[in-house]
Amino acid sequence: MKERRERGIRGVSLRGWGGVASMAVACALTVVFALLLPLTQRAGGASGHGGDGGAGSGPGGVAAGTQARADDCDPDVPGKEPERSVSRSGSDSGGAVRTIRDRGYVSVGVDQNSYRWGYRDPNSTGGSSELEGFDIDLAHEIAQEILGSPDKIRFKAIPTNQRIPAIQRGDVDMVVRTMTISCDRLKDVDFSTAYFQTGQQVLAPKTARIDGFDDTLGGKRVCSAAGSTAEAALKQGRADGRIPADTDISTTVPNQLDCLVRLQLGEVDAVVTDGALAASQAAQDPTVELKGKPFTEEYYGVAMKKGSDDLVRRVNEVLEDYRGGGWQKSYDRWLEPALGPSGGPPAPKYK
Repeated sequence: MKERRERGIRGVSLRGWGGVASMAVACALTVVFALLLPLTQRAGGASGHGGDGGAGSGPGGVAAGTQARADDCDPDVPGKEPERSVSRSGSDSGGAVRTIRDRGYVSVGVDQNSYRWGYRDPNSTGGSSELEGFDIDLAHEIAQEILGSPDKIRFKAIPTNQRIPAIQRGDVDMVVRTMTISCDRLKDVDFSTAYFQTGQQVLAPKTARIDGFDDTLGGKRVCSAAGSTAEAALKQGRADGRIPADTDISTTVPNQLDCLVRLQLGEVDAVVTDGALAASQAAQDPTVELKGKPFTEEYYGVAMKKGSDDLVRRVNEVLEDYRGGGWQKSYDRWLEPALGPSGGPPAPKYK
């Protein structure tokens, strides 16, 4: 276990992407629906082929308690924040966890095009680059703690707008994909405690006369990912007058990275996404930059099927331990170059 964790932090050095064109190609090839990715293999790791089983559901004998509900959720009211989750548990006796253990691997929905979060380095040696990044490290940690090996995992590349449907259909056990916990999303899925704090921000060319999420977006074409919190923030911002009514927010894409390509092609003037992803994109393309400060406060969580409380509790237990060491090592490797020094992971909030 220690050997795998060390490799998960130091194993592959980052290299240049070889220009923005390679990212555009990767983006164009991204499937609209979930695509089964090859099993990540290492010495001593599990291997296998075929489809993934669905996520189990039901409390599975765990203590009483439910995830924060959308109708009992208000991000502005202490105690009702959406990032509050069920208490942690190290038990493997619940139905959803037993399904994973009996199957022998955990199925995880991820991104394969978000630089430093979940991506394939085209410059990796060996001809077949593995998925890597901050979210990928966390997914391997979950597999390690539940199944005893970081390699007992199957990844599925899922577009931004397919994250919730993939969980509801049972295509994956969970999604670890820069997914913001929100009251609206709690209607459809359950979340772990928060593992990362971020906020929505504007990304635009350095030469653009755009100052941030304000009047300077008037008359501008702004891109966001369909079904994302960025899309919701743009609609709300235009409705409450934070951005002008003539701001064109009609351009939405399946994957957030598609917005960067649209920006590079001159099809839009700006992108709204969370600052963590935007900073990574700015690291890929030196002609763009973050404009203004974050205008929301948001938290990423691991999303799971509604009612799978035993699995949520088990993941919360993994996160409790991960915050104590592995989180910081992963941050320093993947995110510190773009985001700067970290203040550490957000503290968990329980019901």
